[in-house]
Amino acid sequence: MLTFTYPSALFALLGLLVPLAIHLWNRRPGREVAVGSLRWLAAGANRRLRNLRLEQVWLLLLRAALLAALAVALAGPQWRQPQPAGRGQVLISRELADGSSLAAVRPTLDSLRRRGYALRWLAAGLPALTSAEWRADSLGRPNRAGKALRDNRYWARAQQAADSFPGQPLYVVTPATLRAFGGPHPTLPTGLTWLAIPTRTASNWLQAAAASTDSLRLLVGRSDAQETTYRLARTARPQPGGTVTVAGLPPLRYELAAGQPRLRPLPADSTRAQAAVPVRTGPVRVVVYAPTDAAQEARYLRAALQAAAVGLPATLALTTTATEPAPTSSPDWLFWLGSKPLPAGWRAQVPRGLRVWQVAPGAGQPDTATLAIAETAGEAPIRLLRRGHLDLPAGRFPRWTDGRGRAVLAEARQGQGTIYQLATHLSPTWSTLAESPALPALLLDLLATNPQLGTDSLLTAHDQRHLDPTQLPAPPTRVASSASQLAAAPAAYHFTDLRPWLGLLAALLLGLERWLAQRRAGLISPLASS
Repeated sequence: MLTFTYPSALFALLGLLVPLAIHLWNRRPGREVAVGSLRWLAAGANRRLRNLRLEQVWLLLLRAALLAALAVALAGPQWRQPQPAGRGQVLISRELADGSSLAAVRPTLDSLRRRGYALRWLAAGLPALTSAEWRADSLGRPNRAGKALRDNRYWARAQQAADSFPGQPLYVVTPATLRAFGGPHPTLPTGLTWLAIPTRTASNWLQAAAASTDSLRLLVGRSDAQETTYRLARTARPQPGGTVTVAGLPPLRYELAAGQPRLRPLPADSTRAQAAVPVRTGPVRVVVYAPTDAAQEARYLRAALQAAAVGLPATLALTTTATEPAPTSSPDWLFWLGSKPLPAGWRAQVPRGLRVWQVAPGAGQPDTATLAIAETAGEAPIRLLRRGHLDLPAGRFPRWTDGRGRAVLAEARQGQGTIYQLATHLSPTWSTLAESPALPALLLDLLATNPQLGTDSLLTAHDQRHLDPTQLPAPPTRVASSASQLAAAPAAYHFTDLRPWLGLLAALLLGLERWLAQRRAGLISPLASS
């Protein structure tokens, strides 16, 4: 069925009157004829004016067809084809490529396949899941072709699927882990059903390590469906090449790389090498620059940093100054609470490993949002009372967001260092961050992050917490079991844009019209000159 995106553009078809008028009023030049009396010429001219008639009909038709093609192209023609009734899409996360993860919902998915639903991966481009891949999963073997890739954009992928298959019923099958649901929560269509597969395993990992003369202090993380916790473990410092044993972790080999000690996990499967965790040999040096007008905010920040230091394997060396510090001090962290821009000398230190915290400049604008991160789920909401302008150029991404999906703390990696920009302040007139007992935990997550391990921190990689089920669409009461139920699904259509074909047709018509007009002119010229 032919449809138009801009039907009003069809009024351009009135332009077909133009070539018609040209052909009616454009007379051919006459030939010179010798006559005996001028009175016969006047009579002949009057007859020609009274008997207007079409000439060069083929040229007229070509020009009219050219204008018609252009006018229809402006209207945005599309060919609409209805999709088969009841057909839908099942979108499966690549993290579920191991068939054992789908055992709980496999009968439901098999039932949908028999009713014409297509299986696709919930990934970029929504690629189709082949029958061979599905059979491999059904045998419980890992799917190498659909190797699990970490993707924290489930909300965006679901919105993409809803836009790509309008009107079709959609089933989205993903793990229930919280780490994959990043970004703003879109308004999902009513025809979408989300099946979240819970994980029943807990994850343990080595987050960070520090060394003294004869001992090691290890920060060990544990995450399950309900929470993520950390604990400090102390053990004797072995010789290089020795092994460290900690409850809940695989054996750790103590190594030296370019003089820097590190601990490398030794999993049971030796083919799966894991990244080593550097062992810090000195304190975490933090400098807080707070001019006079930021003295109150500095007190809140200092107290939160001292509370967070309890969870650090290394000691905290904290310095607060009201005078602008020199970049030669070379700290690990610089908290810049002044309104002045960060000096160029400090910016040059960032690619070498410095991490900088900056607050929003200016007076800001009133705001009523709340901080929306998992660490504050069990606490009183952190309210944002004022908000400053926060630019997010290329390479920056939000570390903290509010309930509207806007960035509250933006992170930008530069070489080995990082710049964090806070859209608010710790002052009570800007936010309730300083009053929240979750602030030390939030700062600890930043202080303990290991930048050598890539964009995903260890917490992100091992996080097993589950998303609140109320954030997902309600599960189906039962799968549609009859043709009448499937036929009741909203109609879906496939649209084919016809404008490229009309453009090609217009180009061919223009070329043919020019050839015919020039050929006609060449035939008339000898007659006019004779």
